Amino acid sequence: MSHVVVVTGASGGVGRGIALACGEAGWTVWVAARREEAGSAVAREIDAVGGVGRFVECDAGSEASVTAAIAAVIETDGRLDGLVHNATSGLSPRPVRLDELTMADWQDHIAVSLRGSWLLARSAHPYLAESEGAYLLLTSEAGFEGKARLAPYAAVKAAQRGFARSLVREWGPDGIRVNCLAPLAMTPAMEKAFDLDPAMEARVTERIPLGRVGDPTGDIGPVARFLLSPDSRYLTGNTLMVDGGSCPIS
Repeated sequence: MSHVVVVTGASGGVGRGIALACGEAGWTVWVAARREEAGSAVAREIDAVGGVGRFVECDAGSEASVTAAIAAVIETDGRLDGLVHNATSGLSPRPVRLDELTMADWQDHIAVSLRGSWLLARSAHPYLAESEGAYLLLTSEAGFEGKARLAPYAAVKAAQRGFARSLVREWGPDGIRVNCLAPLAMTPAMEKAFDLDPAMEARVTERIPLGRVGDPTGDIGPVARFLLSPDSRYLTGNTLMVDGGSCPIS
């Protein structure tokens, strides 16, 4: 039976990299995203690297959408071994001063990252318990040290780690592992952030000891795959910084 995993926000960026890395292991990978055309294209890429790619429409901030997405996975494959919540608000790369932040934008960050973390956890729990699987949340160094003009993004990323730590204790007796991964990778969102704040690129790259921004598939994907695999069966409650040494916190 193939390892079955779901990756939210996998129609591009880090989510796509994780999905492809899991596909390279021959796993069945569900691309859970709002954009069907882009998500289906990633599913075909997963097929091409040796996995089984599937697309399911999913808005992580919507209770009905999350419930339907997890139900579709179970109806088709009958099991769930790993769940990755990578999706973030589309506003994440947009720098904003706190006095310019609107309530609607603040709520959108919370809906996708925090409400999504909870909705996905609630829907997936019985199936992850059955498989003694893994739940992986994508956080950020911004959640440790903050980022100027990215306060809402930093806030939800820090909160996700607190949520994960609670699940570690609540779900441990069920055999479910819960970890966080904080990637630093060149993605369309990162490129957009650099365009919107030209000084950001120098601030980011100058502090990376390994001297480069990571690649979503080659650098981030394999670490996520490890955290979703039985190889990490005694590892839970951690945040792995996959950032070339940029943020000396763990």
